[in-house]
Amino acid sequence: MSKRDHPFYDMHAHGFVRVATSTPSVRTADVDHNRDAIVAEAKRAHEAGVDLLVYPELCVSSYALDDLLMQGALLDAVERAVGEIVAASAKLSPVLLIGAPLRHNGRLYNCALAIADGRLLGVVPKSYLPNYREYYEKRWFAAGRNVIGQTIRVGEAEVPFGTDLIFASNQLAGFKLFIEICEDYWAPDPPSTAGALAGATILANLSASNIVIGKSDERHLLCRSQSSRTASAYVYSAAGHGESTTDLAWDGQGLIFELGDLLAESERFSLDPELCIADVDCERILADRMRWQTFNDNAEHAGRPEDVFRTVRFDHSPTRGDIGLIRPIRRFPFVPNRPHKLDEDCYEAFNIQVDGLMRRFEHTSGESMVIGVSGGLDSTHALIVAAKVCDRLGLPRTTIRGYTMPGFGTSEGTKSNAWKLMKAIGITAEEIDIRPAAQKMLEDMGHPFGRGEPVHDVTFENVQAGLRTDYLFRLAGHHRGFVIGTGDLSELALGWATYGVGDQMSHYAVNAGVPKTLIQYLIRWCTRTNQFDAETDAVLEAILGQEISPELVPMGEDGEMQSTQDKIGPYELNDFFLHHTMRFGQLPSKVAFLAWHAWRDASQGLWPAEFPEANKNAYDLPIIRKWLESFLQRFFGFSQFKRSAIPNGPKVSSGGALSPRGDWRAPSDAVADVWLAELREKVPE
Repeated sequence: MSKRDHPFYDMHAHGFVRVATSTPSVRTADVDHNRDAIVAEAKRAHEAGVDLLVYPELCVSSYALDDLLMQGALLDAVERAVGEIVAASAKLSPVLLIGAPLRHNGRLYNCALAIADGRLLGVVPKSYLPNYREYYEKRWFAAGRNVIGQTIRVGEAEVPFGTDLIFASNQLAGFKLFIEICEDYWAPDPPSTAGALAGATILANLSASNIVIGKSDERHLLCRSQSSRTASAYVYSAAGHGESTTDLAWDGQGLIFELGDLLAESERFSLDPELCIADVDCERILADRMRWQTFNDNAEHAGRPEDVFRTVRFDHSPTRGDIGLIRPIRRFPFVPNRPHKLDEDCYEAFNIQVDGLMRRFEHTSGESMVIGVSGGLDSTHALIVAAKVCDRLGLPRTTIRGYTMPGFGTSEGTKSNAWKLMKAIGITAEEIDIRPAAQKMLEDMGHPFGRGEPVHDVTFENVQAGLRTDYLFRLAGHHRGFVIGTGDLSELALGWATYGVGDQMSHYAVNAGVPKTLIQYLIRWCTRTNQFDAETDAVLEAILGQEISPELVPMGEDGEMQSTQDKIGPYELNDFFLHHTMRFGQLPSKVAFLAWHAWRDASQGLWPAEFPEANKNAYDLPIIRKWLESFLQRFFGFSQFKRSAIPNGPKVSSGGALSPRGDWRAPSDAVADVWLAELREKVPE
């Protein structure tokens, strides 16, 4: 077996389902043409490895037919075409959802038909028929909202018929499908709500939906809202060029949303047939529902739809192996990624911290805020947040008492930046050299360094970190203030902090909900939007350009500085791991799969707006596996005891926080064995 034949590279092994919307060529009332166009798109989708293909409403007959819908010749042709499409679907990978007018018990229904691998699985009638403005569907169709528990005969097949159908794959766990048609999701209570509560993870909408100004935005709103409200994927396919334009026009819009996120959108007003493809994460959907108990409570309140809906199980032929991954993956999941909302999102993140610190300072009735300023990222960010607190409260920035406390590994660069920053912001600034006290403590402890030996172990580092914190607490008491913590969410996740009398402790941990990658981005946002003056901006840019280092160990003979990321891994990877592990509880192998697709090629995929070109890194799978193993060991097996005792601090991101009083609660004495075993078993070296 070649390396890329390993199951790890198959997206289906990680809970993904490849879905697509189709805007096939359509000709008004030309059933044979429409049949051939539907089959052609099904074959094209098969070549693309699609698992579910959603066509527009009434695509077999075409939609804008008016009274031609009541003609027996047309309806007979539609039934024949359906049989031919079913036969053509054999050995094709996609489940096909096509739209057709079908007769049943002397009524005509606007229907969606589910087809898989040469078999008609079932038929869903449209629940709500628009009969206002340009719409006149009640003239031709019977409403299907009360059709439950029935069957319908289509050609030689007798199949389930009703709005109570869930279609469930035998091959892909989590692939459960509910179907509604166009107007159904404009209803105040769309049928798909009950479908989701009954267990469907993917909601599909076959739509005609003529286009008018602003309607595209409305479709986005409804798809996004329904996918978010029902914790699902929503796949919408509208009719396009070729429908009758007697009084209307059509844009062929396809939309794929997942949990409120837009995964893919088709080109509108295209003259050519179009497939809009994205890979939906059904595991992520189910994980979100499991965490969101309101979903279950609502299902119970609705009478447990899963007990009354019928499940139609089906076989199909997913394309196996490495077929890639078609979906946007954010390299920086904690960083704002909406270009049109960038300033708003950064403003919000920054001011969550400002408001939290401001409220805590008001409550303490203190006279000062005490902060250790190292010249590194975290203390810099905490300091500029504190400066904004002073501005908002109308206090002089000298209310902030900043202390730079050089130790054995402090470089001139960071010390200089610390002083420049404190002076530029205009705070009360002082320096306390902790080396004499640290030397004395190490001597008293009998540590080898106290005898002149160059031993730079954890004790050597923690003595310095502890002394700095000790000084800050005593200074806060002396100046009637409180200590602002500078440690960030990434460090909490990794346990990269000195416990107790160390940087793990403060009176208020203003950065506790902000990961390192977001801190970097927010500092850049501050300089780009002129939150401070030009002098401050220059210092902030210099600090952003430094190597991340605790600076607790003296510089080597070659001038090399102690590097945090050499020890614990790149923060950009660790933050990626943290988001997918904490927010959705993803398997380690899946986190590795997502990271590999996100990070393997710096020239591809999504980068945050205005991200520096020189900082765009790439990582191969062995590197990802190495640092993910380190992350799992630290996060699950080592660092929880530090998180269990963290001070207060504001949650900033919907990705979560690690306060034991909030998103994350875990025992301090757990082991990481099950996560490490899953990673080692399923991710190739």
